[in-house]
Amino acid sequence: MYVLALVTQKGGSGKSTLAVGIAVAAMPNGERVAIVEADSQGTISKWKERRGHPYPRVVRVCDPAEIESALVSLEAEGIWLTVIDTAATSNALAMRAIAMADICLIPVRPSPADIEAAIPTLIAIRRLNRRFGFVLNQTPPRGCRLSEAATSLNSLGVLAFPYVGQRNDHQDALGAGLGVTEFAQEGRASEEVHELWRWVLKELVEGSLGRGLQAKKAAC
Repeated sequence: MYVLALVTQKGGSGKSTLAVGIAVAAMPNGERVAIVEADSQGTISKWKERRGHPYPRVVRVCDPAEIESALVSLEAEGIWLTVIDTAATSNALAMRAIAMADICLIPVRPSPADIEAAIPTLIAIRRLNRRFGFVLNQTPPRGCRLSEAATSLNSLGVLAFPYVGQRNDHQDALGAGLGVTEFAQEGRASEEVHELWRWVLKELVEGSLGRGLQAKKAAC
């Protein structure tokens, strides 16, 4: 089972919206996907109450020790991807989510304050030796601020593509109990989330292959 964690201590970065969007985008052919909600706000649990579909499965955790047991149970159920949504803090739950993830996404809005606020999260990810990518989220359609933010994030590490724009479809989909790729299938927001999921999947698969090669070398 692959594990993706969305983490940053900055509030309002759009972690929960991206977690839902990516989880739904990952299940177009009936694949079993889950979301572990490690955020006391309960945005995803409330979204799930409005949803008339059994997947993605949503499991809420309140203690760091519960994350590992939740992942073990979900894998035993046949879940192939779990997305962990974390709170806007660097608490023990978020740190455990980072430690358990195959890759972490750090959503960042294109502003100096948001980029600066992402640095402590980046430090924690590097300390735990996790793979990661920044996601420019809630972006304006154009402007020099966007290119400056992209340059800054590239200098700090890996920048995922594409940028995810500020679009009403994301919030409307949450309100309807849907992922944005279900809500407005031909829309630009849907296209961006599909592209982001393809980027994440490629990173997950390549990381898995890399670990396999390292294990073979160690065995030799």
